[in-house]
Amino acid sequence: MTFTHVELRAAYADSVTLLQVSRTVADLPGVLAAQVAMATPLNVDVLAGMGFEVPAEATPNDMVVALRVAAEDDLPDALAGVAAALADSSRRPTGGAAEVAPHRTTAAALREADTDAIALVSVPGDLALLEAMDAVETGHDVMVFSDNMPVEQEVALKTAAATRGVLVMGPDCGTAVVGSVGGGPASGGLGLGFANVVSPGPVGIVAASGTGTQQLLALLDHAGVGVTAALGVGGRDLSAAVGGLSTREALRRLDADDEVERIVLLSKPAAAEVAARIEEYAERLATPVTFALLGAGAPDLTASAEAVLTELGVTVPDWPVAGSARPVAGGRFLRGLFVGGTLCDEAMLIAASVLGPVRSNIPLSPEDALPATLTAAAHTFVDFGDDALTVGRAHPMIDPTLRLDHLARTAADPETAVILMDVVLGHGAEADPTAALAPALAGIERPVVISLIGTSGDTQGYQRQVAALVSVGAEVHLSNAGATRRALALLETLS
Repeated sequence: MTFTHVELRAAYADSVTLLQVSRTVADLPGVLAAQVAMATPLNVDVLAGMGFEVPAEATPNDMVVALRVAAEDDLPDALAGVAAALADSSRRPTGGAAEVAPHRTTAAALREADTDAIALVSVPGDLALLEAMDAVETGHDVMVFSDNMPVEQEVALKTAAATRGVLVMGPDCGTAVVGSVGGGPASGGLGLGFANVVSPGPVGIVAASGTGTQQLLALLDHAGVGVTAALGVGGRDLSAAVGGLSTREALRRLDADDEVERIVLLSKPAAAEVAARIEEYAERLATPVTFALLGAGAPDLTASAEAVLTELGVTVPDWPVAGSARPVAGGRFLRGLFVGGTLCDEAMLIAASVLGPVRSNIPLSPEDALPATLTAAAHTFVDFGDDALTVGRAHPMIDPTLRLDHLARTAADPETAVILMDVVLGHGAEADPTAALAPALAGIERPVVISLIGTSGDTQGYQRQVAALVSVGAEVHLSNAGATRRALALLETLS
């Protein structure tokens, strides 16, 4: 007989730390399930789905320790494991001549930083403006990894940056590759956030998209083409509210870099009037710009990558496919489960052109929005990396819990005909994403098609991830557009 324990603590730790604590405790003898998380509404719902009853008085400022153990006698060791894991997470490494206390503010740190240092801000979104503005006001470029920043704060931050010639990457900038982004010779670039390992080369990328950047990096790398820099500008930069403020500065930077022969501007669906103004600006640059703006009737990311290769005089390769999905055995709906918002957008655009309207938590049209349950008797596409699903939780490229839970329910739904997913490799992502995903797929009888976004240099081992997915019956594509069209082709076999 199992024993369940739930308690609230007046303590705080970030979502990535608590994810690691949960995993450490879950591996202890006698522990059947462990979740240590802040009591945000989303996390409370997840805990309820796992069978834990969180006290009604819990607030987002409370830490929840939820344990399920084989027997009550196992609880003391499990609680001791929680205490030890939390203590380890807060212990700073020692060594060297002296231990220096960390700076308490971004401004204090930048006073001792090199003049070309980039500030990386990763705090709750409602606090990110203060830290990012410290960087801007001291003339430093800043990457705002934080999501959930109010759009009016983003506009204020980027307006201040524009008057100082400073680049703001973000907010919600998940991917960047920076070399000498001030306009000098590039050194091949340093990956920030969820970036893939690539070689230096003639392409510079400006992107209002994180996983879209990663798809482009992966495709170019497979074709043998390197990238000088990839400057993320945040998914809302080409919206009417923001007006492309960071996009202009990023284009200017890459145009001034002698190593860049071709610039690619990619984005989720952009505001038409903003895109038009940016196109006019790009025409005045010395470096040619290829536009890869997703939208109805526009080229997908793979087609845009092929256009770039052709413009560079590089032969377009065959995009790799491994394995073969099971035939459709029933059901009638296509179900997409994504960790990448742009990859989800791209798949929806392709699917909607064939199937008609599809339902999503990031819908192409407001009337196609999914309810909070993320389910409907329809073709559905869920972006688990959307801001609403990451409050108090690590991004699903780090913590796959929500998607794995939804995968089990989707596979059990008799209306599901085909499952379409993405797996994204690179810096910052799970060290071995198929370690949890492959076992979850092993018992699924429905066809599963996966776009695996990564390069041969990524530490997760691209081919090892391919082999693990193929071994449980999945069909694996490097091209997300190719994976989507394959899923649609499988669905057509029902007619």
